[in-house]
Amino acid sequence: MIIRCADHSLDLNEPRVMGILNVTPDSFSDGGMFVKPSDALKHAVRMVEEGAAIIDVGGESTRPGAQSVSLQQELDRVIPVIETLTSELSVPVSIDTSKPEVMREAATAGAGMINDVCALSAEGAIEAVSELQIPVCLMHMQGEPRSMQQQPLYDDVVAEVSDYLQQRAQACLAAGIPGQYILLDPGFGFGKTLQHNLLLLQNFESLTALGYPLLAGVSRKSMIGQILDERGADQRLYGSLAAAVIAAMKGASILRVHDVRATVDAMRVTAAVIQ
Repeated sequence: MIIRCADHSLDLNEPRVMGILNVTPDSFSDGGMFVKPSDALKHAVRMVEEGAAIIDVGGESTRPGAQSVSLQQELDRVIPVIETLTSELSVPVSIDTSKPEVMREAATAGAGMINDVCALSAEGAIEAVSELQIPVCLMHMQGEPRSMQQQPLYDDVVAEVSDYLQQRAQACLAAGIPGQYILLDPGFGFGKTLQHNLLLLQNFESLTALGYPLLAGVSRKSMIGQILDERGADQRLYGSLAAAVIAAMKGASILRVHDVRATVDAMRVTAAVIQ
């Protein structure tokens, strides 16, 4: 499968790596490191050189307990960076946002994909993407970032996540968003306990039955830290690689990661086995 993302194509015929570029002061792993556009560009160029097939730019932290930012704050953070990246990089740029106004401005600046942790549930979001006609990744989250980890509950986490994603995909189709522009993300760590996350990873292949490319974001997540005796975010590389390989073996098309070179190498070996 090849997806058109603005001026670039994203080939998903084997697992691809999405490099994370947080231009925020408070993201859980790299907050404050790439706020300046010049630093953001250097890091993005480095990730592309290491093999990233797409760069995901975010201007509002979605870590547990994160505070929301205003529309203008988010625009001020991401638009100059996207304008710079799209003029300099040879790969597509994605915008990680839930605000329809940011989606529109980012697309005008050159972004070729929307990555929405709220699955276009915000007022006007689904209409914005329908107008823009660019790919969108729909993620499952129980609750909202400020409260999502306060006793998340499911009767059957795999079935409930699958049902939600299918419903959101159907809503997109009904709004005029082509099926080939829809990707899905079960939302590891977003309103889920460690056991919920493990069940989703164990049963990840069941989500492929929905018929859309799948994105897995497990890089440096707290689930990895919990398994590894509460190691900090900068101590979770090897655990993150193990989870990424499992996800790819079970059908993930995109791995959203902080550590690009290591994950690209892991995906090359994985692709050689699963093809």
